[in-house]
Amino acid sequence: MANRLKVIVDRQKCVGSGECVFTAPEIFDQDEADGIVMLLTDTPEAALWDAAHRAARQCPANAIRVEEG
Repeated sequence: MANRLKVIVDRQKCVGSGECVFTAPEIFDQDEADGIVMLLTDTPEAALWDAAHRAARQCPANAIRVEEG
């Protein structure tokens, strides 16, 4: 298992669906002005790794990437 997880978002790709916020509100939020994803932490604690992966899979715009290292 990885000892670290890095979450990367591409705000240009984001369509503001909010799936990431529903899936992992400890990691993601939405900008109130335009609904675009905001990353609350790019290195979530291990207890949130599954949620980070689910959010990346569920993103309809593929705007979330998760790297393990």
